[in-house]
Amino acid sequence: MATFRSSFTLWKMVSGARELTEHPSVQERIDAVLRIMGSAFGGTGYGKGRPLVKALEDVAQEALLLGDFAFAQRFQRFAAYAGGELFLEILENYYDEEARHRSEEGMRRMVAMGSDRAVAVLDALSNDNPDATVADARDLFRGIALFVDHLGLGTGEGGIRLPTRERRRLQQYGHMELVLRNLPRPASAGAARMVGDLLADADVGLPAQLLELKARRAGLEALRVVVEDETSSESALHAHLKNQEWIFGGAYVAELARRQYTSDTILDIPLLRGDGSLHVVELKRANIKDLVIRRSGHLMLGAPAHRAVSQAQNYLRTMDENRKTILTHHGVDTRRASATVVIGHPRYGSGDISPQEIAETLRTYNTHAARIEVITYETLLESAARMLALSSARQDPDQTEEPTA
Repeated sequence: MATFRSSFTLWKMVSGARELTEHPSVQERIDAVLRIMGSAFGGTGYGKGRPLVKALEDVAQEALLLGDFAFAQRFQRFAAYAGGELFLEILENYYDEEARHRSEEGMRRMVAMGSDRAVAVLDALSNDNPDATVADARDLFRGIALFVDHLGLGTGEGGIRLPTRERRRLQQYGHMELVLRNLPRPASAGAARMVGDLLADADVGLPAQLLELKARRAGLEALRVVVEDETSSESALHAHLKNQEWIFGGAYVAELARRQYTSDTILDIPLLRGDGSLHVVELKRANIKDLVIRRSGHLMLGAPAHRAVSQAQNYLRTMDENRKTILTHHGVDTRRASATVVIGHPRYGSGDISPQEIAETLRTYNTHAARIEVITYETLLESAARMLALSSARQDPDQTEEPTA
């Protein structure tokens, strides 16, 4: 069961965000959010629930259609908080400068305290064993790290009890860990000063970027596990691709919340291109035996792939025929929309057809298709992994350019 949230802080952030846009249609949707939240004025809290989440998502989608992607992301995060998927402290770190400064100061103090305790531990080690080596110190700290896993806050008499807000602030340690993981080790006093200077001047966006990369890696690995499970259904694959539009490439700016634009079509994953047009992703099972077949010595797509392409063609035809109505009611341009069919994986193919032959057959098919591309889950996973590798390289402060010839 979903845990819905609302608060004065969210109301304040939504109210403040209204001043950041000049689009009347976006402002109207923000007013709808404020009316829902204001319905509880005079009561014990602020209006919340699924209507609030839906209203916040409507603001995000309208901003997407108008090309204001940063504003759309802001309201997507608001909706995630209202839907119980995001802690309030994360929103504050993004959109409340004072709260972010308090969080950063807390992290700095934790770093200073940790460094001080580390020095005390090393002093104790050297006093007990003047001949201790670096390996001894490493083993000691590794043991401390392992022991920390067994510590807890306690729940019974005499245990440590923290207010809910303080418990949630423990999540900030994850932010701090991501920052520190990319800093040089203070092997000298000069290096230690450099660490301090870097912490003081660190880009506030760095933790968010690193957390996003970490989440994408986890999402990609979870998708890989489902793909490699031969019993996975289309719905299981869909669940691991939802709200992960980045996997399909940089041409798509967001996954649209609405999946149905006509009475007889429900799209698997509707993506929005940068120009405001629609791209349809049709998902099929990964475990397809006859993705590519051999007939009279020639390779061609099997029946499952042809059925999937025909289904995508019908979707696009319906979108073309209803373009004016969809554009008027939903603000999405579906004329000459395009589609991607994701189906099959070489690991499940017939034994007499190699993965290279499958790839070549699909490449040949796609060169003769105008609006529909057919790819395998292997291709999808590999291209997404390459994108992540490039993004990770940009975040690596130790990476240097290769020398030119």
